[in-house]
Amino acid sequence: MEKSVLIHCEYTHRYGYVAAMDRRADAAAGTALVVMWSSGFVGAELGTRYVPADTLLAWRYIVAAALLGGLALALGTRLRARALLRQGTLGLLCQCLYLGGVVTGVGMGVPAGTTALIASVQPLLVAAAAGPVLGERIGPRRRAGLALGLLGVGLVVAGDVGPGSAPWWAFLLPIGGMAALTAGTLLERRWRPAESPLEALTVQSVLAAGAFVAVAGAAGHLRPPADPGFWWAVAWVVVLSSFGGYGAYLLVLRRSGALRVSTLLYLTPPTTMLWAFLMFGETPGSLALPGVAVCAAGVALALRANPASPDRTNGTLVQ
Repeated sequence: MEKSVLIHCEYTHRYGYVAAMDRRADAAAGTALVVMWSSGFVGAELGTRYVPADTLLAWRYIVAAALLGGLALALGTRLRARALLRQGTLGLLCQCLYLGGVVTGVGMGVPAGTTALIASVQPLLVAAAAGPVLGERIGPRRRAGLALGLLGVGLVVAGDVGPGSAPWWAFLLPIGGMAALTAGTLLERRWRPAESPLEALTVQSVLAAGAFVAVAGAAGHLRPPADPGFWWAVAWVVVLSSFGGYGAYLLVLRRSGALRVSTLLYLTPPTTMLWAFLMFGETPGSLALPGVAVCAAGVALALRANPASPDRTNGTLVQ
């Protein structure tokens, strides 16, 4: 009897308690990703009240790179050339091209709602490439959830969708940014780099700082204003968006895979809508609240189809 109880307790500890801990950790990381990733749109609104987008991006990464670089020196971090090249490639895709394309497109007149809708195609691209790139098959429930999520995002941003004042080619910028984030997400998952999220974020931030400083400097926009409102915006995007948002993105991607992290991004437009209401008093459109419900249902369906991380399952079929 005593032996049976011991075996039962060991089984419960290994497979019940640990599994519950994993689920709670996944939920916490996913929540942090949605909230922090959405904060970037608020930071962009705060910062571009004082400076062009390239100035804000340059100083965002100057500060982030200085803080992370100083921490890396204090910790004695050393990476081989191959690791630097790998993280540099990911930083170019996920930081420079993604943010540069999206922010520049909005700055040229592409409506924010249209940009959000373009970005929401990313989970579908990841799902389409999961088979040939990651060796994962996507089942019908996952596909239905992704399609429902995209419909929900469309309803949320319906009031801000349109051609805006941008030339036709400006729409290629957010499209290219979305494609770059898709490629970076798939490469990160395929390569499964040994570098920690902190090391990855450090290398990528240093690379992005160099790229955006060069762009802002060439345009004559590098000099920052003295207004404390600008530096508040920089602090916002560094702490919440870079460290919080992208740090959570890397964590969820490595724990749970490319499909889960991309699906969770469907929830960022509704969360951004809430940020905008609380921070700027922007009233949601009539279709926004139904859109939130549809989006949440789609994400729930897609995630329920594959609640566990691919690393913690034996098969590769994503239902």
